[in-house]
Amino acid sequence: MSGHPGRVTCELSVSADGYAAGAGQSEERPFGDDGGDGWGDRLHGWMFATPEQRQAELDRLRTIGAFVMGRNMFGPVRGAWDRPWMGWWGDEPPYHAPVFVLTHHPRDPQPMEGGTTFHFVTDGIESALRRAREAAGDRDVSIHGGATTINQYLAAGLIDEVRLHIVPLTLGAGTRLFDGVPQLDLEQVEARAGDGGTHVTYRVVRRRQGEAGSGAR
Repeated sequence: MSGHPGRVTCELSVSADGYAAGAGQSEERPFGDDGGDGWGDRLHGWMFATPEQRQAELDRLRTIGAFVMGRNMFGPVRGAWDRPWMGWWGDEPPYHAPVFVLTHHPRDPQPMEGGTTFHFVTDGIESALRRAREAAGDRDVSIHGGATTINQYLAAGLIDEVRLHIVPLTLGAGTRLFDGVPQLDLEQVEARAGDGGTHVTYRVVRRRQGEAGSGAR
């Protein structure tokens, strides 16, 4: 290891008007009124439209040393953990690295097949990022969603790079990226068009320190 911390990135599929999920999210429709089946088939369809795009994103996932996500992305359970929910992704989630889940309700770590372990963090976004950095070493940390959690990290000035997959549809309502985030200066470092979306990477050049939230429920 080089001893230098990696970047803090975020990655998200959004509609052309900036929504990562539609209104009316539920366990039956995790992405709500998303213009499709409620499971993100249109928002994430670009991953399956062109196999090389999916491979490029999978390769990039392998460069991430740890992940942070909000409880809403982990699952639909609210309040106390009243059932043994282990995520949306089955026995072998696609992360293959430590994942730090923001919550107000303590829970023991949940190891899964393939090297993923979910850790549940109750003391805020800075603590989750600190633990993720420690776990990642000199590799990158991904603030992996959803949009509300990413917005809190952006508002706190804690993200170095924003990676967006912009899908050609509008939703008009729902959970929107950049809501509540102060003005940012972004430098475009990559843009490419593909089947089902445009893929853009921005470096965050200027950030205003904001009040950090918890990202937890």
